[in-house]
Amino acid sequence: MEPFRDRVEAGRELARALSEYRGKDIIVLGMPRGGVVVAKEVAQSLGAQLDVVVTRKIGAPDEPELAVGAVTQEGEVIIDREVAESVGATAEYLEEEASRKKLEVQERMRSLRGDRPYPALQGRTVIVVDDGIATGNSVRAAVLSIRKRGPKAVVVAVPVAPPGSVEKLSRDGTRVVCLRQPSFFFAIGEYYREFGQVEDAEVRRILEGTAPGRRFKS
Repeated sequence: MEPFRDRVEAGRELARALSEYRGKDIIVLGMPRGGVVVAKEVAQSLGAQLDVVVTRKIGAPDEPELAVGAVTQEGEVIIDREVAESVGATAEYLEEEASRKKLEVQERMRSLRGDRPYPALQGRTVIVVDDGIATGNSVRAAVLSIRKRGPKAVVVAVPVAPPGSVEKLSRDGTRVVCLRQPSFFFAIGEYYREFGQVEDAEVRRILEGTAPGRRFKS
């Protein structure tokens, strides 16, 4: 399976797969940090407004990159009980981690967006973009958060994800657009030639390049 050169190339390829939304009343929400780089390319191609949706994953006790759950922007907690039990995550551990992640979500929102009001989502089609999905728990938290704001529809768009995670997200009616679905999935970075760390400063720079309410010109 051919890897993407980098997040920019992945975003441009993803935008082509989403071309039916060009010119419609949509908003693209990137998931920090790497997802915002991909989302910028999508929003720019579709002529859409760009912003972020912030969640924080709850990692496994001895494997923090493996999500056993996630916290939404509003502080709601989603736990994947099957995964949590398989890695020995106790109720006490999950409660402590959830409390810590709630604070991190608030801090991340302030860091990336300042005091700007969050964009109106009611009646609009929202496209959630990340640079890849592993378990899908963070994206599920994002979708839950968005649905509480009354959108017309929610679309999850990612360059790569395992088939099982795509199926799980699709069960509740969410449309998932995924370019690569490898049967044997490892880390997301395995499907990129360049997958460097994206810093908060870069995310802020991308967001500050789009004034509140402004759309990219397609």
